[in-house]
Amino acid sequence: MSTTAQKVTAFVTRVTSRGTDLLLFEHPHAGIQLPAGTVEVGEPHAIAAAREAYEETGLHDLPPGRFLDEAQEPLSPHHYLLLTTSTIFPRPDRTGFDWATIRYGIRVVCDRQEGDFAHVTYQERDDGIDPAFVSYQITGWVDRAVLTRDVMRYFYHFPYHGNTPTTWHVDTDNHRFRLFWAPLAQLPTIVAPQRWWVDVLLRADL
Repeated sequence: MSTTAQKVTAFVTRVTSRGTDLLLFEHPHAGIQLPAGTVEVGEPHAIAAAREAYEETGLHDLPPGRFLDEAQEPLSPHHYLLLTTSTIFPRPDRTGFDWATIRYGIRVVCDRQEGDFAHVTYQERDDGIDPAFVSYQITGWVDRAVLTRDVMRYFYHFPYHGNTPTTWHVDTDNHRFRLFWAPLAQLPTIVAPQRWWVDVLLRADL
């Protein structure tokens, strides 16, 4: 099993009379984001970028993606990614009940380790209301070997030449996303972990 988790980001742009627009989506609970996701085991990252771009935008006529760059993904202290879909145990052993799993590529917080096990927490937050709150949480023990802080992200550009509505919705990953175009020179506030991604696009020769 590789000790590096692979992620992709898909920049979908269009050229208009006012300049270049970037396609963004509004997550119903987690703010404004870019199409992105996890490279499946054995999947070329170019294919993963195209898959995520389609799944999260709903656009059937995207052109082939152009590779822009790759970068080591910075993680906050105590944050890890899962290298494989993993059973969550109630104690640091494998004999307890196995009611929950956390999917490959998901980010978790690890707050302690014991022997071959690590205690982790995954949270689904609702930041769309004030005050924000944790609406769903999984906490338990996993094998330490399935955790990594070594994350490589691959960036691809998809220059779009088709027509779209002003805004539209896509149902994916158990959520409904609202898609919209935003001027690259005047973007709305993107969720904090993704803001540095835009710098990769701005450095590119579009």
